[in-house]
Amino acid sequence: MKKTSGRTGRSSTSPDDAYLPDARALDAERALRDLFSGFGSALVAFSGGVDSAYLAWIAHDVLGDRSLAVTALSESYPAHHYDLALTLARQAGFPHEVVHTHEIDRPEYRANPVNRCYYCKDELYTVLGGLARARGLAVIVDGNNADDRGDYRPGRQAAREAGVRSPLDEVGLDKASIRALAHRAGLPQWDEPASACLSSRVPYEQAVTPEKLHAIEQAETALRGLGFRGCRVRHHDDVARLELARADLARAVEPKVAQAISAAVKAAGFRYVALDLEGYRTGSLNERIPLRVID
Repeated sequence: MKKTSGRTGRSSTSPDDAYLPDARALDAERALRDLFSGFGSALVAFSGGVDSAYLAWIAHDVLGDRSLAVTALSESYPAHHYDLALTLARQAGFPHEVVHTHEIDRPEYRANPVNRCYYCKDELYTVLGGLARARGLAVIVDGNNADDRGDYRPGRQAAREAGVRSPLDEVGLDKASIRALAHRAGLPQWDEPASACLSSRVPYEQAVTPEKLHAIEQAETALRGLGFRGCRVRHHDDVARLELARADLARAVEPKVAQAISAAVKAAGFRYVALDLEGYRTGSLNERIPLRVID
């Protein structure tokens, strides 16, 4: 991984030259660097996905040790993303700490209302706020980007209440541009499929429990082991509804592959395994619920 010391530069570890940022993305990155310079210091909420990874990398490149990337561990946080976070922090050499959050101990979170994410982020930013104050860091930043504006994200309300900034959104960077810039920087997450907390796989109004989260994570880990990168296991009691990338649907129904999928998912605790023929899409559990976008 190539560190650029205040400027961007292509990494020799980039897999190819086809996925490069355009002029608009490069202008936005310069604006992002200026934004961090103005902050003076920052705590980055660092999940390990491409958005927060790129944000943490930029923060460290601009601020050095005046930036701190913090990963919050909880039962709803995928271990796969934790591994990604640790790997990048080690390779990039930026300050990184791990804290624990306990949103699942909150009755309003376990009840799983449509604004469940609000209670999760309220817990997160309460913990991060205390750490930022203790370390004298001027601002907390998260990885929300410009594409998130049109999605239902009640966690953004909690972010606003806590004074959390979203620099990627503020400079107008969308997901495609972030991937291109992360690719250019040589970040291993640049093409990592989008992810979300494990609780997002449980239908609203059905209780979130540690047992459900464990079953979901075990099943998704098994699917990744079978070569399905973009996947979701939606928890419908005894039924696991699998959302796979549409390009993978044909392979998933090949007899040997289907048998391996069924065995792996049932081993995670499900009785039945169903394949969603519409394939993977974000927020599928929101489709039948009228939701208000949180700007």
